[in-house]
Amino acid sequence: MSAPPVRRLRSKRVLLGVTALAASSLSGCASEPEYAAICTDPQTHQRVDDDQCDDGDQPEDYHGGAGFFWFYLATSSRARVPAVGGRYDDRAGTYNGAGLVGGHRSVQRGGLPKAGQTSVKSFTRSGGFGSSRGVSSS
Repeated sequence: MSAPPVRRLRSKRVLLGVTALAASSLSGCASEPEYAAICTDPQTHQRVDDDQCDDGDQPEDYHGGAGFFWFYLATSSRARVPAVGGRYDDRAGTYNGAGLVGGHRSVQRGGLPKAGQTSVKSFTRSGGFGSSRGVSSS
């Protein structure tokens, strides 16, 4: 008497593997932004609360004068995030937000810890589906 044929479930395994791969690639769409911004007073080089800066898609660049402006820190850098009220190093980033957004860079405006932190990189939020406040990539 011969043994019953063994059922092969390869197609289900392949389908499951492809589904898992597709799901992981979709979550890859939510990459971290290239720049994260803090709201600043450029005249005093102090960070102010994010609510003081405009969240518009085309941020106003600082060219001198009074007011509060976004200051963009590269997320790949080890730049320190100052606490609200703390001083920042203007050599650690740029005020050129319009150039970043116009240059198709992903930007997160606001949302960094108010108490500050030793690095920008570990505190940026992912964009993509359900992206966080101020993330844009025009």
